[in-house]
Amino acid sequence: MKLLGAKKKFLGLLVCVLLATSGAVGGVMLDRTVFAQISGQQVSRHELDYNLINQAWRIIDEKYVDRKAVQSTKLTYGAISGMVNALGDTGHSTFLNPQMVKIESHYLEGNFSGIGAQIQIKDGHVVILAPLDGSPAQHAGLKTGDIIMKVDGKDITGLPLEQVVSRIAGKAGTSVVLTILTPKTSRTRDVTIVRAKITVQNVRWAWIPGTRIADLRIAGFSEGVTKDVRKALRQIEKGGATGLILDMRDNPGGVFTEAIATASQFLSSGTVVLQKNSKGDIKQIPVQPGGIATTIPMVVLINQGTASGSEIVAGALKDANRATLVGEKTFGTGTVLQEFRLSDGSAVLIAIAEWLTPAGHVIWHKGIQPDVKVSLPADVTPLYPEKEKGMSPAQFQVRKDTQLLKAVELLEHKSAVPSGK
Repeated sequence: MKLLGAKKKFLGLLVCVLLATSGAVGGVMLDRTVFAQISGQQVSRHELDYNLINQAWRIIDEKYVDRKAVQSTKLTYGAISGMVNALGDTGHSTFLNPQMVKIESHYLEGNFSGIGAQIQIKDGHVVILAPLDGSPAQHAGLKTGDIIMKVDGKDITGLPLEQVVSRIAGKAGTSVVLTILTPKTSRTRDVTIVRAKITVQNVRWAWIPGTRIADLRIAGFSEGVTKDVRKALRQIEKGGATGLILDMRDNPGGVFTEAIATASQFLSSGTVVLQKNSKGDIKQIPVQPGGIATTIPMVVLINQGTASGSEIVAGALKDANRATLVGEKTFGTGTVLQEFRLSDGSAVLIAIAEWLTPAGHVIWHKGIQPDVKVSLPADVTPLYPEKEKGMSPAQFQVRKDTQLLKAVELLEHKSAVPSGK
């Protein structure tokens, strides 16, 4: 995996998988991780019973009837996964096989191939955390919370993460059939998705039709996002904006330093996030100077797919009374994962610290509550800037993006929206 200097990353969205491939390689999208090699580190005082483990392996190796299933690498990975899962940190600490490790750098660089969706394993089910903007998954209508029941007609319920990835990932131009259950409607449907090469464009903006309110979409925090955000904000300022909507719905996070720098564009001082280690020590991560949009009235859009780095940004703006949060409770990703590489290129990701909002609120498993709760109708897809361009005000209203409409309503009544200190 590419080590980007000393920069931290988050594991965007707990145990989340980027269903993508580089060549024939599948993998996960990593955020909020720092890197280390497992070799040469101090041995823990807690020792495993290696004799017991070896006994179990020998019995399986000698006696198990299905000889084709006795594959040492597969069983080794299963044992490591079992140890990590036994920690009870479901959806956060995890094991990554070598294929799953390789894809991470491709997402952070903004180029990869696949269907472009993130998943997590929850209660044995494969749940879509977020489709990436402009991806085949998004074009196919997949939404946050959808459950993948089958892949090409085969049930995947209960399969480990790496097996799910290998079945869905593939080369650009090939297709896969997913059987999708939407919990909100209890409907099941088959969706054929053609995998494609995807170039991630994480920053886009447009004027809300008929207004001088800017809709700024940040879809993820890959490398270079802050630079793009600053460029967009300068254009927005030059255009005479009266208000700003920061849309971070289905934003899974990304590079930690990009999230901190982006939050700092809207804050003049203070703290972006707190980091609490296993000893209870708390470190403040301060606002970086030089923000260029510290006073414009703001609304931030969030939902269940808002996670990790985007939760840090949302929490910072909320606690500073800088913006009104509209939408639904965020995902609840709040741990700092450290990646320890193993000798064969696989890795274990272990939670070593957690994030708190500047006011000390816990993000992990709790998420961030909106100031104004607004649900998106089940049959409505979020409206993003590329669709807003060229729309008339009437066409905008017809799209029925209730969360976006509420943001516009609040900004048109600026007294209800914080505008900075």
